[in-house]
Amino acid sequence: MPGIGAILLAAGESSRMGQLKALLPWRNTTLLEHQLRSLLDAGVQQVVVVVGHDADRLKPLIEAVEGASWALNNDYLQGKTTSLKTGVAALSGQPISDVLLLNVDQPRSAATVRMLLERHQASSFRITIPTHGGKGGHPIFISAELLPELAEIDEGSQGLKAVVRRHTDATERFELNDPSVLWDLNTPEQYQKALEAGI
Repeated sequence: MPGIGAILLAAGESSRMGQLKALLPWRNTTLLEHQLRSLLDAGVQQVVVVVGHDADRLKPLIEAVEGASWALNNDYLQGKTTSLKTGVAALSGQPISDVLLLNVDQPRSAATVRMLLERHQASSFRITIPTHGGKGGHPIFISAELLPELAEIDEGSQGLKAVVRRHTDATERFELNDPSVLWDLNTPEQYQKALEAGI
């Protein structure tokens, strides 16, 4: 039976953070390892981590986790869409029904991911986007039927946003009483604030 695949983006330089975000301490482990465990514990069958900058520091951590693999994006400096397309290519041909999209600097609990996963699978929507206070967050779930469209995205057309716009009628924006779905840890200040939130 086809399951859920995930693309976890971890290729960037972390320039605003000043150190590699994937290796930041988080809940007694690293951000990367927390994310992998969280996704797999929530019911994701396989996670592809897209690596680029400092890839050799991340590969051993990924290889140590059953259900996780990595894909190298040599063009990561050209924008996030190149990483998304690298992840899509790595998942193509796999027996999956849906794909979860998340960045390594967006830590989510297994409970939150599982709730969204179950909501998405129980609905007829092709895309599920969590919201909090009306603002869109992550992870985003997308039907595997749309992978060919994701494989064609580019920075000029705003990448994933363009795909979501084309399928507005098939998208559910699901409101959650969980501010963590909006977390995006780009700076030391954002990281510290999320750590102190203790969610």
